[in-house]
Amino acid sequence: MNPVRLSALFIALPLLFATAAQAHGLWTEQRRGHTEVVFGEGAEDDAFEPAAVKAGWAWAADAKAVPLTIERLTDHARLAPASPAAITAVEFDAGVWSETKDGRWENKGRKEIKDAKQSMQATKYTIALNGPYQQLPKLDQLGLVIVPEVDPATLKPGQALPVKVLSAGKPMADVDVFADYRGAPGTVSGKTDANGRVSITIRNEGLNVLAAEALVPVKGDNNIDSYAYFASLTFVGARHAE
Repeated sequence: MNPVRLSALFIALPLLFATAAQAHGLWTEQRRGHTEVVFGEGAEDDAFEPAAVKAGWAWAADAKAVPLTIERLTDHARLAPASPAAITAVEFDAGVWSETKDGRWENKGRKEIKDAKQSMQATKYTIALNGPYQQLPKLDQLGLVIVPEVDPATLKPGQALPVKVLSAGKPMADVDVFADYRGAPGTVSGKTDANGRVSITIRNEGLNVLAAEALVPVKGDNNIDSYAYFASLTFVGARHAE
């Protein structure tokens, strides 16, 4: 799937993807003293409609909620916790997409596309581990999430990080997981087992962006057939010891 590169102009945003908005992912990075929401794939970092950031959360190291403001700027968004947050999360609405009978993708649902091959709601989530923590918050409100089973900041590049992939709190089997979505977004590093678990090798001393994608069927909806979920987990790895 080849994404259409977005113009930096706000008015170009309806050209979000040439597919079902699945070719781009979501994560956050520290830039110029701010926590920036990044919409892209690998080295790509595109402008986006800031209203697409539907929700944000922040927690202290003990999993207690921290008030969070989403700063929606002209062509992107930032997170501004009221106090330092060990963990932050974002939900991003990438829209409803349908594949037409001749193979084109349009930003419309089945109600508007006659004889659509498939229709889906694309939603993206990201969790950032910004510092040491004692407890992870409950994340059942997220359609897809990568949950570390140990604090990844305690591990060095080359070491294995066990994770679980959950959808609405339930394990997801047979989900492809990418160990370095920012550096090698096309390389699958593992697939979850029946319990939603997989072990991923940490790649970087700096920012690591793990990612997963899944289609979840929808019943009883005459506009979409499935939810197309993307999830990422970001953290800064420990320095390599010689």
